[in-house]
Amino acid sequence: MKRPNIVFILIDDMGWRDLACCGSTFYETPNVDRLAAEGIVFTNAYASCPVCSPTRASILTGRYPARVGVTDWIDWGHWLHPCRGRLIDAAYVDHLPLEETCIARPLKAAGYDTWHVGKWHLGGPEFHPDKHGFDVNVAGCEWGMPRFGYFSPWKIPTLSDGPAGEYLTDRLTDEAIKLIRERSTNPFFLYLAHYAVHGPIQSKPEQIAKYEAKAKALGLDKQKVLEEGPLFPCEHKKTQHIVRRIVQSDPAYAAMVENLDWNIGRVLRALDETGQADNTMVIFTSDNGGLATAEGSPTSNRPLAEGKGWMYEGATREPLIVRWPGVAKPGSTCSVPMTSPDFYPTLLEAAGLDLMPEQHCDGLSLMPLLHGGSKLDREAIFWHYPHYGNQGGTPGCSVRMGDFKLIEFFEDGRLELYNLRDDISEDHNMADGNPELVRRMHRMLVEWRESIEARIPEKNPKFVPWG
Repeated sequence: MKRPNIVFILIDDMGWRDLACCGSTFYETPNVDRLAAEGIVFTNAYASCPVCSPTRASILTGRYPARVGVTDWIDWGHWLHPCRGRLIDAAYVDHLPLEETCIARPLKAAGYDTWHVGKWHLGGPEFHPDKHGFDVNVAGCEWGMPRFGYFSPWKIPTLSDGPAGEYLTDRLTDEAIKLIRERSTNPFFLYLAHYAVHGPIQSKPEQIAKYEAKAKALGLDKQKVLEEGPLFPCEHKKTQHIVRRIVQSDPAYAAMVENLDWNIGRVLRALDETGQADNTMVIFTSDNGGLATAEGSPTSNRPLAEGKGWMYEGATREPLIVRWPGVAKPGSTCSVPMTSPDFYPTLLEAAGLDLMPEQHCDGLSLMPLLHGGSKLDREAIFWHYPHYGNQGGTPGCSVRMGDFKLIEFFEDGRLELYNLRDDISEDHNMADGNPELVRRMHRMLVEWRESIEARIPEKNPKFVPWG
């Protein structure tokens, strides 16, 4: 069997509805829409954490973040355990341990050229992609965002600055296309992890102007698009407001999405022009939900609740598209729940390699679903986020079993139960009316986190109620 090339496109902070093919009526994404039409769209795809670094670790290892130990975004100051509420954030690992077998390693051993282009955010130089099996590392470093902005000079340690004003998403795409065009005869694994659409929210002036005009034409400039919520504790301020975006209308964010889509189209055209498209598996997904409740609240995930940093659906339900000619049926959808660790065994099986269950112990191969199946042999999927989100979320963990999702909040032990089939917005907490189901799912959740030795946040002895 001729081994397929693999192009894994990971977007940063893209919400479930940030694509036209997933329901956006404001953002324009013709190239990703084409990808969806030519492949399979997963409607219940999940990131394994509501923030970035943990999900990235789980994609690359096939393990839940709590098992790896990377449970929060790596901010280089976590050892201070900021006391922002009733609890002290749990300690976590600030890098992807070298003891983990990153997916690039078995692919490289099987003869794949392995290329990392874009965001890494899983540790400093001693833990960079080249230490985890990638032959090439372009722009992957400890940074979680382009600290000097999207326009050159961006001063990323592993990427040379471009001409003044060069846009980072364009440059990363140039680098990816160069690798595709200059490839060897080996199959390749391209892990293209864009920094976009993470903040700072910056795009090209002419594209922003286009969406300013569009928002005006749609009357969004006169419509209520934000709502203010309650206060929440913050690292740098005593408290701050939650400001939720309830309508997709931010012109700069829309411009970032369109630019990202254009660049993905460039990658797809490069595959076409080099004759590689028919033998290339393309995966498109995101690392956590859209930023909807803080830091400018540039997008809305509605009808999903909240967004990045929370325990609700807006934080973890993601767009997922897989195009694989001859395998994934064009224009099809799949509603079976899946989670980030599933990518590892999927890529192994796609490459014709033996599975490594001792490594990807939390993931299941999606191959049965890509071949048109309708189930996976799994009872439930889990999340564990023992931290305060910068966006207003509080520490918790959760489990989805079938249509039901149970959330436990660590501050007060509160349990919330939702039927996602009937209540995708998580508006109606069913916990009081379903005590037996709550007990069963909570027992499952506790046993799971104990089995992987998940860390639980401690009480904050210095906590003072605030208002």
